[in-house]
Amino acid sequence: MNEIICPGCRKAFTIDEAGYADILKQVHDSEFEHALHERIELMETEKKNAVELAETKLAAVLEKDAAVKNAEIERLKEGLKARDIAQQLAVTEAVRALEKERDTLAHDLGATVTEQKVLQERLEEARKEKQGAIELAEATLTNKLQAETAEKAAEIGRLKEELKSRDVAKQLAVKEAVSVLEKQRDDFARDLLAKETEQQLLESTMKDTHALQIKSKDDMIAYYKDLKAKLSTKLVGESLEQHCEIEFNRIRSAGFPMAYFEKDNDARSGSKGDYIFREADESGTEFISVMFEMKNEGDETATKKKNEDFFKELDRDRIEKGCEYAVLVSLLESDSELYNGGIVDVSHRYPKMYVVRPQLFIPIITLLRNAALNSLEYKAELARVREQNVDITNFENALDTFKTGFARNYDLASRKFKEAIDDIDKSIDRLHKVKESLLGSENNLRLANSKAEDLTIKRLTRGNPTMDAKFTEAGGVGVATVEGEDA
Repeated sequence: MNEIICPGCRKAFTIDEAGYADILKQVHDSEFEHALHERIELMETEKKNAVELAETKLAAVLEKDAAVKNAEIERLKEGLKARDIAQQLAVTEAVRALEKERDTLAHDLGATVTEQKVLQERLEEARKEKQGAIELAEATLTNKLQAETAEKAAEIGRLKEELKSRDVAKQLAVKEAVSVLEKQRDDFARDLLAKETEQQLLESTMKDTHALQIKSKDDMIAYYKDLKAKLSTKLVGESLEQHCEIEFNRIRSAGFPMAYFEKDNDARSGSKGDYIFREADESGTEFISVMFEMKNEGDETATKKKNEDFFKELDRDRIEKGCEYAVLVSLLESDSELYNGGIVDVSHRYPKMYVVRPQLFIPIITLLRNAALNSLEYKAELARVREQNVDITNFENALDTFKTGFARNYDLASRKFKEAIDDIDKSIDRLHKVKESLLGSENNLRLANSKAEDLTIKRLTRGNPTMDAKFTEAGGVGVATVEGEDA
């Protein structure tokens, strides 16, 4: 019989085991249903928040990339327009300067028809030479600008296609995130349903066991004494540690083929546990590790110990050996309803620590292992997210590479353009030299003409008696006559 205190009147009354179990089941079902609904609502909220966060982050990244690319495209277009205008201005200015020089030369050299023809021919040759240089420079610049324009147009189209693909990738990522969250929600619901079924089965089993074997307090004491006696009979010649090792090895090949379960023989820190359980996946990544401590005590022991006396040492062993969980397999406190009720979670005292009876040794390993396998899926999902971040990083690196190559090509084009301008300046300098040469020829011709006009017979025959005698014989005219005519 069980004694229950009414919370209203504070009176105590007794109830049989069946009624007590029924009340316990009602309370448990109500609390479990409430907790299940709260967990599902929390999962829905987390899923919604995660989707919104993923969409916000992707939208921000895409908007930033699009803004940068649009600004770069506009800057390139403005640069191309400015270069076209500068090219046209430079060609126009060069032609205007040549025509001005031609007109100046034609005006200055308007002396004689022959001289004008010579100068015109030279000017024509210079003009053709300069025009050829200008046309060559224009053709070179035009070809380069057309090639660069085509290249920029192709790059702009590629960037637009890449932005479209990023939009599609964003939608796919959101769908994938939603599907992953929905799968997690379904897995949690399935796990909760399985735990509920398992709990109901365990309650039913315990209820039947209590109904058949426990009828009073004396019967309960006798039951546990009989249980210990049976365990002692079963463990004749072996300790509780050996019993657990045999139970594990019995199902190792079927349930834990990749697991490690051996005694802890490392006592360098001054303390050691009994057994260490570790398991890793196919890639060698460890996903679960448990430190086990086994404690057994007979009825004839003079000083009774409690389970909590070993918690601190077990937690220290777990930390020193790098294990995630700690489990105390104990036969101590055999009359305790807390430890006899199943798996006891004492993580409020020490993190990730549990106390079980020997019959729950294999179930506790199975439960912890299944929970760790679920976390392994989350780790794999995290790795996929990191790979996506690597893809984004590769895209940014490719964009930086494009910017670097474009800047290099722009620098080469600028240098070629400057070289063409320098060639035009050199042609102008050569024309200036031709102009100076022509001006020098004109001066020499003027001096020669002046000397020709100043030439007379008197000057040619002055002081020359032979020429004077010849003139006298030929015409009877002397030098004086000639001089008179000159006068």
